[in-house]
Amino acid sequence: MKNKYSKIFVLLTGLILLNIIGSTIYKRFDLTEDRRYTLSKATEKIVKNANRVVTVTVYLKGDFPAEFKRLQTETKLHLEELKARNKNIRFRFINPTDIAQKLIENGLEPSRLQIQENGKLSEIILFPWAVISYKNKTENVPLLKDVFSNSQNQQLESSIQNLEFAFANAIHKITSEKSKKIVVLRGNGELNDIYIADFLRKLGEYYFLAPFTLDSVAVRPQKTFEEISEFDLAIIAKPTEKFTEAEKFTLDQFIMNGGKTLWLIDNVQAELDSLMQTGETLAYPRDLGLTDLFFNYGIRINTDLITDLYSSEIPLATGNIGNQTQFNQFLWEYFPLLNSQNSHPINNNIEAVNVKFTNSIELLKNDIQKTVLLQSSPLSKSVGTPAIISLRTITQKPNQAEYNNGNKPVSVLLEGKFKSAYFERIKPFKISETKEIGIENKMVVIADGDVIANELSKGKPMELGLNKWTNQRYGNKEFLLNTINYLLDDTGLINIRSKTVKIDFLNKEKALEETTKWQLINILFPLLILAFFGFTFNYFRKKKYQ
Repeated sequence: MKNKYSKIFVLLTGLILLNIIGSTIYKRFDLTEDRRYTLSKATEKIVKNANRVVTVTVYLKGDFPAEFKRLQTETKLHLEELKARNKNIRFRFINPTDIAQKLIENGLEPSRLQIQENGKLSEIILFPWAVISYKNKTENVPLLKDVFSNSQNQQLESSIQNLEFAFANAIHKITSEKSKKIVVLRGNGELNDIYIADFLRKLGEYYFLAPFTLDSVAVRPQKTFEEISEFDLAIIAKPTEKFTEAEKFTLDQFIMNGGKTLWLIDNVQAELDSLMQTGETLAYPRDLGLTDLFFNYGIRINTDLITDLYSSEIPLATGNIGNQTQFNQFLWEYFPLLNSQNSHPINNNIEAVNVKFTNSIELLKNDIQKTVLLQSSPLSKSVGTPAIISLRTITQKPNQAEYNNGNKPVSVLLEGKFKSAYFERIKPFKISETKEIGIENKMVVIADGDVIANELSKGKPMELGLNKWTNQRYGNKEFLLNTINYLLDDTGLINIRSKTVKIDFLNKEKALEETTKWQLINILFPLLILAFFGFTFNYFRKKKYQ
């Protein structure tokens, strides 16, 4: 009897100790093949920096199809992982049905999605958003990526794959203070502020911004160089006027001393305004004086135009109804939609980027590492300039056999120690920190100046990447934000974008065809198993006691 009570005591003691250990030591094991529940080091670092309560409100609760239940489940599992790293993170799921209008007023636009159930199509409305609050800051996090060119399953897979980056980026944004400074170059005919307003507004949420002109380099070169050197990155957005040697040398030395640069260059003059007014325009090379700079850095921007059968649309007036001009959309081969074959954190998991009258980039041999970020489709070709561009070509059926020289690079990432364009040359002026071989650095060159330009509606800037005629969204803003983040990133946050998650979805057509078959299997098979075991049990029971 005493031995029996001793065993019970040992068992109870063991259970109590096990509970104490379990409550103090926490460990989760990720057994998935793609390690989808393993947080990156950058995410862990960002999450641990939240020293106050971070409240996450997710509006993914309600009755919706299994695919979106998957998004809900994956979001919940990811938030549980974040909470496991920092107890300050708290989250809740809310059904948005009763507060839909309030959410819309706060900028959370609903998504209308078509679903197929039992062979029938129906439409559902949901709010795939999360709102993160920290101190007196809030940040909206879109959970469903707007990938218009993909199927619904691909859209959901992209959305699930983007969860870690979306939440880590939002938490980093509201829990950290701005530190990096970006200069927007002025004085060489760059785009007016109204055409880059949306991108600068978004960029200002992460970095300090300031305009800067190089005019003063002619009278006080040392002071001008010192002033621009205080910035971490320079954006050169579609210059149209030639750079002087002094201006080029200032930018060159800015790069040699570690300054990052984003170049958005049109090497061909081809403007849409004259094309829309007269039906044709002359495209001719534009001399910006930057050829020697780019040559030393390892690339050449050609004076050609890329035409691509995979393109966006141009709105053209086709008639009038009363006093109202009617517009229709036509595919326009001079407006390519660009992707990349390289899965880089900058371009991974984003929509196609829309460009206009873009040039090709030639990669030159040197010690600089080059990564093609954007390129034309296989069904594209280059057109030499000068050349007449006419809207009449829209009515002509393109000869696909002529579009056989595609995959032209349009945007390139350059990384390494750049050689100065003034290496062993006479310098335009002397500065105290002249370098002929730069320190480790990186830059991005895009052979299109309009990639950063937002459209206007009633004189006001629209969202970058949004087509005001079709409401299609392109990946311009996300691509450019990723580019800036990569160039300035010291947290490794952008590298989260290279994480790949493979989601297996149900084949709805096959499931519908085999519905009866699987219903019979689910009903009859358990009954047959039960009957088999019942018969076997009775048989051996009778045999034993006969």
